[in-house]
Amino acid sequence: MDEIVYKGKISFINYDKQYATIDYKADDKKKSVSFKTNAEDASGKTNKKPHHYRVGDEVNFTVALTARGDKLTAYNVKFLYNTALEILINKTAVENKFLGFLKYADGQFFVKELDSYIFFPLKLSQWEKRPDEQLSNEAVDFSLVNLDKPNSIVAELYRKDYIPEYRTAMQYFKKKTVIEAAVFKVTPFAAYVHVVGNEVDAKIPLSPDPEKEVKPGYQINIIITHLSDTKIVVERV
Repeated sequence: MDEIVYKGKISFINYDKQYATIDYKADDKKKSVSFKTNAEDASGKTNKKPHHYRVGDEVNFTVALTARGDKLTAYNVKFLYNTALEILINKTAVENKFLGFLKYADGQFFVKELDSYIFFPLKLSQWEKRPDEQLSNEAVDFSLVNLDKPNSIVAELYRKDYIPEYRTAMQYFKKKTVIEAAVFKVTPFAAYVHVVGNEVDAKIPLSPDPEKEVKPGYQINIIITHLSDTKIVVERV
């Protein structure tokens, strides 16, 4: 195995087939080599949470023949930095709004930022309508979240399209409406209720008061005390 450590930049990624291409220089010649983004690490174990590689990533790596011996591939790929990503992160301090294009690959949606061509996984709320897979390449405005963890940065649509039940829950929350909720599940620690239809559910701690015992099928009055696109908190009234 060639133990020379090279430095290069990722120029292409195929998220469906899980491979990427690195451009680099060797002996003053421009070269390219590919690698599997889900490859085993140096210990022979597949990383539980491998780096989410992006176009523009600067990486260190070694080069060797594949197991079949028919071509070269990159091994021991280690992420160093991504200048284009750092520029986008710095821009969020002024305005966290970018233009990109929806992409669908490997069973999930991504957003490709217009100028940098960086792909970000698209994070959807459980109450957000999933885009149609046929809308791949549609232009969208998006923002970036998890900025303090570069390997976990994801995109969120700037204009979210929520299901009707969640919009109803938002109105209940704002008006502090008392809701008659149906209990559909009870565990030793909590009861689970349908807040709006069967689409917006929540859990509520069990009360030690025998008069407040609940069973599946019971109707109880609740109010929503906290609501975001990732979490709902209710209490019994």
